[in-house]
Parts: sequence; structure tokens; C-alpha cells
Amino acid sequence: MRVLAAMSGGVDSAVAAARAVEAGHDVVGVHLALNRMPGTLRTGSRGCCTIEDSNDAWRACDRLGIPFYVWDFSERFKADVVDDFVAEYAAGRTPNPCMRCNERIKFAALLEKALALGFDAVCTGHYAKVVRTADGSPELHRAADWAKDQSYVLGVLTAEQLEHCLFPLADTPSKAEVREEAARRGLSVAKKPDSHDICFISDGDTRGWLAEQIEMEPGDIVDETGAKVGEHTGANAFTVGQRRGLRLGRPAPDGKPRFVLEIRPKDATVVVGPEKLLAVERIRGIRLSWAGLPPAGAEAGEEFVCEAQVRAHGDPVPARARLEPADAAGEAADGMPGPVLQVTLDAPLRGVAPGQTVVLYQGTRVLGQATIDTACALDRVG
Repeated sequence: MRVLAAMSGGVDSAVAAARAVEAGHDVVGVHLALNRMPGTLRTGSRGCCTIEDSNDAWRACDRLGIPFYVWDFSERFKADVVDDFVAEYAAGRTPNPCMRCNERIKFAALLEKALALGFDAVCTGHYAKVVRTADGSPELHRAADWAKDQSYVLGVLTAEQLEHCLFPLADTPSKAEVREEAARRGLSVAKKPDSHDICFISDGDTRGWLAEQIEMEPGDIVDETGAKVGEHTGANAFTVGQRRGLRLGRPAPDGKPRFVLEIRPKDATVVVGPEKLLAVERIRGIRLSWAGLPPAGAEAGEEFVCEAQVRAHGDPVPARARLEPADAAGEAADGMPGPVLQVTLDAPLRGVAPGQTVVLYQGTRVLGQATIDTACALDRVG
């Protein structure tokens, strides 16, 4: 196949490209320039998509003997990922920019351009697996190494996109093996630290960065009864489940810590309460997409058994899910029409925030995903 290898500048994408070459594919490497400040350097393991990463990607391609290009997607990245991130926080939600980047940049903009140029597939260093069913339909599954599994952040991929995805690290049993292979191949990134945090907030100070993007309005911090227990300088900087940095002037009656339960940006109010109130048992999801064929009967509104995961490295929880048809569900809170996913958890999850993503599994298979609109305990469901 003609394969476009997305080269982040890290060890995973370098080894993935090497395996694609070794498999006999015609491989071309491309690094995505996403940062609008091209002189930005990486700080330790923080951030990605910097000039340092671009140089590392070039060196890996040079070692592998494959062509290397840099594609500037910075404008689209700003519009589809950065601006979306700011808008979600301004609305009191907690977005996942990595999922949005996979959805709109790496497996939409990049894949579209690759196909237009005659490539058959896009190769990345993600730890996930595409499995073909008996009729040839693609399914997304967890990687062999569950500790490094990245199928959660790929849950936004559709069947059409999975048709053109190549994940050479799918069956690799550990990250240590990837690093050892990189060293054997003479790749300079063999010992390069993994990136973490949000790539466009390289110092890791999300609250400080948001304060520069959103006009923060001071307001009250109230407890679950509505009693004022403190003040804040901007509700948008808080997230559901947060414990630190609340600076409450009035301790809880039981002396135990309080956690953020809800953010109300319209009246600049932050609601806090005991940890037990963070537990949710029902999730309402919008912007649903399937990673392959949906479960039998799902689109007819029939309930199906699954596991629900709400964080990239969270544990899946047994659940039951069903769709409410568009005519019954009406429009979601963000004005987007379409079916609504109702997920009932067999065991409560703690600190689930609107704006996060719920990804549904059956065993190792990813069924699909939805953006969390609301989450609550069963006894609070109207």
C-alpha cells in the first residue's frame, strides 16, 4: 500500500513507520505543524508538535530512508481544537482536546488530504487495533498492552476512517519493547520522554492559560444546599471533581474536603459538596458516532449491554445503553439535533463532567462514543 506515516517526533510513531516500511509498504513521513508559534521548544515531557519534535521526526525518516514533509495545519488546529477547547470551558464543560484532534485533524483533515494524494492508509503510533469481521467490515479494538491502550481517544473514528487506518503497534506487548526496537533500529528518539498534558499549553498551567483566553467573571461558591461558602475569580477555570484550589472560607460541617459538583457559567456560580455526591449512575450523551457497525437493534432504540469508559486511562464500568430517537430527544443542550445516548451504569462513576467523552465497549471492541451532556445519580433523574 501507499502509506502516509504521521510522524509526531516521538518513539511510537517512529517505530510504527519503521514497521510499515519493513512490511513492504511505500511509506512517506509527514509531520503536522500545529503550533502557531514555530519557534516553540518542548519542555521535558510537556507538549508536542514543536520545532524540536519536527526535527526528531525528520531524523527518524532520514534513518528509515523515506521522504519527509511538514504540513501546516495550524489554522485548522486552532479553529477545530484550540477554539473549541476555549468555547467548551466558557460554556462550563470539560473538553478532551486529544479526542477532538483525532476526530478533526489526524483522521479527518490529514486522512482527507492523504486520500486525495493517492495514499491508501494513514499510519500512526497509536496503541489500538483494527479487526476485520467475517464480511470485511472494520472494527476498532483495544491494543495488546492495556496499560498503553489508546482506543479510548480513537473512539471518535468512524467505519469509513477505520478503513484507511494502520496501527502497527497494535500487538506490541509493552512500551519497553517499542523503545528497545527503536534503539536497535538506531532511532534517536528511543529514550525520548513521552509527551503529556495539553500540547498547546506547554507549561501545563491550564487555569492560567484559560484566564488569558476567557474573560473571567468573579462569583460565588455555594454548597449543595445553596449556602455561600466562598468566592472565586472565574468559574470557567474549575472542573467537576476538583478538590484543590477552592480556597473556601467556610469549612464543611463534617470537616471533610469539598469537591466541585457543578459549574454554572451563566451566573458565575460554582457548586461544591461532599465526595459522595460526585458519584453518577446515568449519563446522557450527544454527538454520537459508531466505530464500525452499531450493536444489533441499537439504532431501533433497543437496549444493549456494554462497558462505559469516561477517561483515557479509566476503568470500564458495566452498563446498559440505548438510543432515544431524534424526534423524541429533540435538540441537545448545545443545539445539535440527533439521537441521544442514554447510559445506565451498573456501578457509579465518580466526577463525570459534561463535555467529557463516554466511550462504549463490548469486551475489547470499541462500539462508539458520545459527548457527555449531563450526568447524575439515578435518584436525581427526572
